[in-house]
Amino acid sequence: MKLITAVVVFLFISVCCNNILMAQTMSKEELIFLTSEWKGERFADGRPKVADDLLERAKHINIDDAWTVLKNEGYVNQFEGGWKMVKEDVPVIGRAVTAMFMPSRPDVEKNIKARGISRDGRKGNTNSWPIETLVKGDVYVADGFGKIGGGTLMGSTLATSIFSKSGNGVIFNGAARDLQEIKEMDGFNAFVRDFHPSFLEEMVLMGLNTPIRIGNVMVLPGDLVIARGEGVLFVPAHLAEQVISTAEFVIRKDKFGFEMVKTKRYSTGQVDSQWTDEIKAEFLKWLDLHPELGKMTKAELDKLMSKRTW
Repeated sequence: MKLITAVVVFLFISVCCNNILMAQTMSKEELIFLTSEWKGERFADGRPKVADDLLERAKHINIDDAWTVLKNEGYVNQFEGGWKMVKEDVPVIGRAVTAMFMPSRPDVEKNIKARGISRDGRKGNTNSWPIETLVKGDVYVADGFGKIGGGTLMGSTLATSIFSKSGNGVIFNGAARDLQEIKEMDGFNAFVRDFHPSFLEEMVLMGLNTPIRIGNVMVLPGDLVIARGEGVLFVPAHLAEQVISTAEFVIRKDKFGFEMVKTKRYSTGQVDSQWTDEIKAEFLKWLDLHPELGKMTKAELDKLMSKRTW
């Protein structure tokens, strides 16, 4: 009898915990299904966890090169431009935590807030709820359906909380306020549609760590976010290492090419087409003279060059 009681209690707690975790979110099983190409480590909720060292390496690659790698793999809807930024020279690199907002509807918003506060222990307005989930290396990515006036998903207080938890900035298909105060936050950046002095109004969180749309891009939780002056690139987690490695090589290739053209060792036509074995050997020798750029074998070089369209 005691065993049966213990099992019932365990199942009850499990169901309650699962319901709490699923508030505004999809199930772990569904998230794993949608990101099934990812074979690495995951967070407890199923979100792909791109390794910290890859995040660091991604800070040094170019969006143009990364975009080309994705295009070669058939991922042609991964870039979104047309942003306003707090700072022009501070990139935002990290793993996506996604949030989907919709225009408010009184009955729905009332139920969501009541459940979030009484059952899940949530605090404040729903735009603060995604912030509670952030960890180091995350990027808060929110679809605020492009709303500007009354669509300010954060001000200086929430920006401070976001930065303290994630060490990162935000990508908002919406607006932000308190621009002057946010500018004073060293290392923080925000990519938004605009800035506006209004407070958030008539918006409610309808999805947390679910697929969202940012412009013409479908963003999944755990995607690698690379945001720079050109715009924002969302890299599927399972392609992060390939994109970064190839983009790193393109930087080396360009440096080599610049030097070869300047010294008239090779022409631009030779450098910008498929390399001969002679040029490949020259490149590998040149790479040995620049250890700060890393090492590469002939086999690795042949593999990268075989798919060359950059």
